[in-house]
Amino acid sequence: MSQSKAKKKRMHIKRTVGKDVEKKRQSISFSTHERLTKTKNEKLEHDYTKYKKQYKDE
Repeated sequence: MSQSKAKKKRMHIKRTVGKDVEKKRQSISFSTHERLTKTKNEKLEHDYTKYKKQYKDE
């Protein structure tokens, strides 16, 4: 199976410089990104104001 370009770059850096980039990846074992879904009121407000931006009172 062929290797991706990113993996080839990592292997090249490891060979030439001796720096292993993959070790830095394992320092954090959990995701620090919070995923929040919109509440029902936020969804209704979004749908209510979504198309009002297109029409301006002149």
